[in-house]
Amino acid sequence: MLYKVKVTGDVHRVTFKVKLLTTNVSEIMPLRNLGLDSRSLEKGCLHMWTRKIIKTRAKAILRLSYWKAFLVSLVLALVGGTSGNSINWRFGSEQSKSISGNYSDSASNLLPYIPFIIGAIILIVILVFAFRVFLGYPLEVGGRRYFIRSAQNDFDMNNLGFAFEKSKYFDIIKSMLWRAFINFLWLLLLIIPGIIKYYAYRMVPYILADNPQIGYKRALKLSTGMTDGEKFSIFVLDLSFIGWYLLGALAFGVGVLFVFPYQNATEAELYLVLRQNAIQNGLCTSEELLMNISS
Repeated sequence: MLYKVKVTGDVHRVTFKVKLLTTNVSEIMPLRNLGLDSRSLEKGCLHMWTRKIIKTRAKAILRLSYWKAFLVSLVLALVGGTSGNSINWRFGSEQSKSISGNYSDSASNLLPYIPFIIGAIILIVILVFAFRVFLGYPLEVGGRRYFIRSAQNDFDMNNLGFAFEKSKYFDIIKSMLWRAFINFLWLLLLIIPGIIKYYAYRMVPYILADNPQIGYKRALKLSTGMTDGEKFSIFVLDLSFIGWYLLGALAFGVGVLFVFPYQNATEAELYLVLRQNAIQNGLCTSEELLMNISS
């Protein structure tokens, strides 16, 4: 036998302990059916995740307290930058002709109001930005904390307001703003690098939910380490929800709201696995993430 594989754990977390008896890469290929690659095998021990495993665990958690997860997900949807509904104004044929006929007159009449219109647009942009930063970011981190804790059978809704404590609030805003700024800079280069960095920094809200005072640079660095070699798998995980969202959209769009808890719970399960891997690989410690401190 060229290798030995020991599998332990439950549906939440599966641990593979691998002892290699060969260095021939071609002989390691059968292990790829378990989702293991040569780099993982060299480490000897890892927590492997699959879509099926973490989704099964997420559904089990949601059965215990679905409506709390629904309310938290609804808050996240409202403050998390989801696309809003566009309003299409429809005019009758006579109205359209009237508007086109008097367009030049209307345009000249609007000229004095252009500075006011521009000012109103700028004010709206500022208000939306302030809402997203000062209310949206803390609620997003609090929502992620709720799902992390619910995955550990703690369904306390007070976790949603976790980030509004004075000692945590500004640290969280600073870290989330820094992530958004870096993501924006990468998007200015090209779309693909921007998407890659988006997935690299995907775990930042979860890291802040564990330790808000970890530091904005450290949060990004740790998230990058956690998602190293996992970004494409996370991308595929996101794609696996498209069918659910399309199905939800058939119910006049209302059904989409009921998909949010499923995806949020699944992503929290993913973070728990990536966090454990980061600790095992020496990227961080449980003390750094305040895992032994309840607050």
